[in-house]
Amino acid sequence: MGQKILVAMDDSENARRAVEFVAKNFNPEHEITLFSVLPDTAAICDMNSPELTPYFLSERTAFCTLEDKKKSLVTEALQKAKRILVDAGFAEDKITVKAETKEKGIARDIAREAGMGYDVVVMGKRGLSGIKEFLLGSVSHKVLHALKDQTFLLVN
Repeated sequence: MGQKILVAMDDSENARRAVEFVAKNFNPEHEITLFSVLPDTAAICDMNSPELTPYFLSERTAFCTLEDKKKSLVTEALQKAKRILVDAGFAEDKITVKAETKEKGIARDIAREAGMGYDVVVMGKRGLSGIKEFLLGSVSHKVLHALKDQTFLLVN
């Protein structure tokens, strides 16, 4: 019986490389979940609070359109990732695609999903500079430190 593998991804090149790594190096008997955390822009885009800055109010349509485009790109990336795995011999019924709206934060939401019985968590490395990563932290670094008793694979 195969292991349950969580591939946390977005629409980046790094995420695509992580999927390709899984496709080349893991047995097709494994169950794969392609997981993405989407921004919760609906709440902001529908908000009509006086606390919102006049600039945001004037640019809300452009902002919300961009966020909808980002969601579309992530959804498309998830489907491409599934195709990569199927082309590598993984059965479609062993691949789950999940995209959930951000609740607590991207890293915390990935770690929460990882706690749902996965054996391995796979992520692509984000291309932050050393200084930015030190100051801001990376999602992969935060996920690594949030995981309990799970294998974490960071694909460069």
